[in-house]
Parts: sequence; C-alpha cells; structure tokens
Amino acid sequence: MSSTLAGAFGIAALFVAVLALVFAIQALRARTSTSDKPTSAPVPEAPPQPGQTGQSGQAEPKAGTVKSELRRLSKELAIARGELKETLQHLAVVRYDAFGETGGKLSWSVALLDDNGDGVVLTSINSRADARTYAKEIKSFTSDSKLSPEEEEAIDALRKEAGPTVES
Repeated sequence: MSSTLAGAFGIAALFVAVLALVFAIQALRARTSTSDKPTSAPVPEAPPQPGQTGQSGQAEPKAGTVKSELRRLSKELAIARGELKETLQHLAVVRYDAFGETGGKLSWSVALLDDNGDGVVLTSINSRADARTYAKEIKSFTSDSKLSPEEEEAIDALRKEAGPTVES
C-alpha cells in the first residue's frame, strides 16, 4: 500500500475517532445538563384512580379505555417533543478551497446544532500534503473559540433556518 493511501486512511480514522469523541462528549453534556436542571417538557403524573378528578376538574376516564390511552400518549408525546429539542438535528455544510493549489473544494466545515443553537462545528482543512481537523463547541449559536469565516457561514445558515423561535 502506498504511503499516500496509508496517510489518507490514517486521516480518515483520525476524523472518525474525533467525531466519536465529540458525540460522546455531547451525550455526557446532555446527561449532566438534564440532571442539573429541570426539563422543559411536562413530567408525567401518576394516573388518577377511577372517580378522581384531574386538573380540569373533570373525572378522569378509567384506565385501559381509549380516552385514558389517548391522554397518556399525549403526555408521552409532549415529553418526546421536549427531548427532541435537545438533540443534534440541524446540519449545515460549507465546502471550500483552503489553499489555492488544491482545487476541488476538499476542505469543509459542518455545523451540528440542536433547536437551542447548541452543538459542535467540525472543520477539516485539506492540503496536498496533509489534513487538519478541528472541533469547536457552540452555545446559543456562538463559540468561545475563534471561528473561521466558513464556520461562521455554516452556523449562520442554521441560525436563519431556526428563524425567530430561537433567541440569538
């Protein structure tokens, strides 16, 4: 195997390892942040006994009926929607030539953010001789680290996609 091919495999393996590390850190952050603060989604309450009244003052339906199952599923759906807001689900990719001599727009920046603008931006700068990969944490569409214009472009694309529901 040629040294160029081995180098390419090495770079790819390094990138996969960095990506796995970023996702592991994000999962740990999410786990510790949910234990530190109350969730924004409603917490399911214990099902009332037949004959008891709920919050609306009406008698709750018997357990096992269609009406009670619909209410239970509605509560579970509200919880799932609250948790979904904290997942990395928004993606923007910017490809570019970091160095004039390479061509092909081999360098790239990708932003992975949740609904609150929290997440990570990953950047790979490729030249003929080597490649460098960077990961930077993003909080509310901003970073403590200096961002390149391409990283800013990827984050701005997601900020515009988020619209007025996200405070920036």
